[in-house]
Amino acid sequence: MAGGRAIWYDAAMQRDGSGAEIRVVAIIQAHMASTRLPGKVLMDIVGRTMLARTVERTRRAERLDEVVVATTTAPADDAIVAECGRLGVPAFRGSEEDVLDRHCRAARAHCADAVARVTSDCPLIDPGLIDRVVGAFLEKRPDYAGNSLRPAYPVGLGVGVASMAALEMAWREARERHERVHVMPYLYGHPERFTLLSVEGEEDLSGHRWTVDTAEDLAFVRAVYERLGSDGRFGWRDVLALVEREPRLAELNRHVRQKTLREC
Repeated sequence: MAGGRAIWYDAAMQRDGSGAEIRVVAIIQAHMASTRLPGKVLMDIVGRTMLARTVERTRRAERLDEVVVATTTAPADDAIVAECGRLGVPAFRGSEEDVLDRHCRAARAHCADAVARVTSDCPLIDPGLIDRVVGAFLEKRPDYAGNSLRPAYPVGLGVGVASMAALEMAWREARERHERVHVMPYLYGHPERFTLLSVEGEEDLSGHRWTVDTAEDLAFVRAVYERLGSDGRFGWRDVLALVEREPRLAELNRHVRQKTLREC
């Protein structure tokens, strides 16, 4: 495994003939036990649950081979498994506390060569950005590719793709709690060991908050869907244009502080 080398990638996504050799599985982590907004993953966003919105948008990415929801064995998460059945998306159940273990086992169960991590509290996740990160990963073949290594995109559009070999190394070696809860920090926290690929945005838009941790975040996302369409057929640039036209929307959750990795 290559190590000690960072690659900065800012070209447009390129299709690569060798991409077909790698099976890329998107794993969406979901559970009911959110600390700030319990049960948020099944809350309504203009007629669909937040999980449904995230699954639908992730499925529209063209460079993924499969989309899987990884939830826990906790009884409360039976509701998530039931929702997955309604959505026709596979559900994997694993550890409630060790999310890295859950991801790794889900990836093995679905024969992944590479894993794209998406979280269920990001119902504005953009299929085009998923494709861009996956495309960069397939072209450059790093251990890890992500669009949040250097913040540029709005919070809630983060995508990280890791090789199965790198993920399993993290699974064997990660010891810190935040490394087990957040899945990928062991990889980008050890650039001397792993090849990292940063998929850059054109400008720093990281001050925008499009994820859902609080009721205010949920109000913002609902307002976006109400204005741009309940079918969800809009991209992240449409959302950006909307908040530029209606800056008061961003005020709905501007005060919400993003937790650090070690707080979660």
